[in-house]
Amino acid sequence: MTGKDGKFSAYLREAAVGVLERFPEALKPEIYALSFRIWRVDDDERRPYAAIGYNTETQYERERRPEDPGEARWNYACWLLDGFETLGSAPEDPVGGPLYEDEVKQLGLWFEEQDEEDGEDSEEDDRIDAKRDLLGLHFAGACVGLARHLHASGRIEAVFGRPLPIVVFDMYCPGWKVEATEAANPPGLIEGFLAWRRADGYVDG
Repeated sequence: MTGKDGKFSAYLREAAVGVLERFPEALKPEIYALSFRIWRVDDDERRPYAAIGYNTETQYERERRPEDPGEARWNYACWLLDGFETLGSAPEDPVGGPLYEDEVKQLGLWFEEQDEEDGEDSEEDDRIDAKRDLLGLHFAGACVGLARHLHASGRIEAVFGRPLPIVVFDMYCPGWKVEATEAANPPGLIEGFLAWRRADGYVDG
């Protein structure tokens, strides 16, 4: 689900490359995975953003335990999570916010705060809840689409000299991480991630 003119998606594609290029040069050789962490300003589905980050071999070694090395390597709870740039409807992204809002308004997904406050019946409440759900799906789809574009366009290899998997996750939807990460990456690139999830019983095969 994307806007008619695709301006928000086009913006994400270019802005994300800039974020990757600004990663510290000294760390680029030891980055083994990228991360898209989806969150929302004030838990508001109308204000979603993605923190574009990474994890490093150094962080992995710091967190690794002999009994479960896959946990430290692929569980975002063990990863670097703070200090990354954000894209989307967040104060840190003054360009992306208006483009995002324009797109979801074109799609008929936006609602104003008074819509929430004025809802006096279950039908109105259901309408707003449905829009919240669709807004979440829309932004999740934009992030997965961004990851696929970065792979297909060769931009990741251009920045890092090699392909890197992108782990896409939303802390409100922990079970969605496997589906999103599979959809975001070429086959084979996330085999280590999937092997860890299979060991935990989350993925068949």
